[in-house]
Amino acid sequence: MASSSSTAPPSTGHYEVPWVEKYRPARVADIVGNTDAISRLQIIAREGNMPNLILAGPPGTGKTTSILALAHELLGPNYREGVLELNASDDRGIDVVRNKIKMFAQKKVTLPPGRHKIIILDEADSMTSGAQQALRRTMEIYSNTTRFALACNTSSKIIEPIQSRCALVRFSRLSDEEILGRLMIVVEAEKVPYVPEGLEAIIFTADGDMRQALNNLQATFSGFRFVNQENVFKVCDQPHPLHVKNMIRNVLEGKFDDACFALKQLYDLGYSPTDIITTLFRIIKNYDMPEYLKLEFLKETGFAHMRICDGVGSLLQLSGLLAKLAVAQQTAKAF
Repeated sequence: MASSSSTAPPSTGHYEVPWVEKYRPARVADIVGNTDAISRLQIIAREGNMPNLILAGPPGTGKTTSILALAHELLGPNYREGVLELNASDDRGIDVVRNKIKMFAQKKVTLPPGRHKIIILDEADSMTSGAQQALRRTMEIYSNTTRFALACNTSSKIIEPIQSRCALVRFSRLSDEEILGRLMIVVEAEKVPYVPEGLEAIIFTADGDMRQALNNLQATFSGFRFVNQENVFKVCDQPHPLHVKNMIRNVLEGKFDDACFALKQLYDLGYSPTDIITTLFRIIKNYDMPEYLKLEFLKETGFAHMRICDGVGSLLQLSGLLAKLAVAQQTAKAF
């Protein structure tokens, strides 16, 4: 009889798993950040009494990971037949709710006592209003056997009747320390050569989004094999914070022409006004300047951002913002 190794399929070469999936926590306790939300989910996992849930918050903060980990902990070996997961990429109109979700809710599954089948709806805020209306009735009818977990970015896009039937768990952006902690684990496991400024740049580009941080780390490593500031900004292609910082410094020092020149350089490099103003906003937020001046700067930047989002994204718009910042600085100086 031939040995099992001889029947193994031929190797298909090196396959790299995305680090986001490779290091996705399998237990609720291992999830980084949002301590209050995670502790609530841990109690549910321990006691087994899961309500219908809405997990709301920005992308990359651990909503889907939390609900998958919770389902694994609650159902254990019954996970495969006890969980239905639908994503925004699936068709989730009214027919899916009436057929697929209803069929699953009616299905007989043998689970440990006190456990329920779980239906996970990722990106639930992109469901049509009609589908949500149909879902609310399904939630009610099958409440004895089935629990729903809806993950979304904005809970207000989910209709009131569904909100009132669910416990709301809010997730917020992760702090820099929390992201750094997880990056260090990945960097050591993957033996990634880096300098501290490189990780700092990754945290800056991620802006509280763990998925973005890990993707940027992997992209920089696979592209350059070394994580430093220059390589990270090349891969992520965001306006370099140092350029933007110099621009703000020039405004504060009254060198308006220099600030405009730096802005034109960034604009000519092909960065979109949205990219420039987002970086500008984050730099101002962390810049060491008097509080009242910072508030004034943030207010003007916010107004300019609003106009850019409305479609007026020209160099003139950004230069006008710099002029307003310079006026604010002069006014503050006079006082």
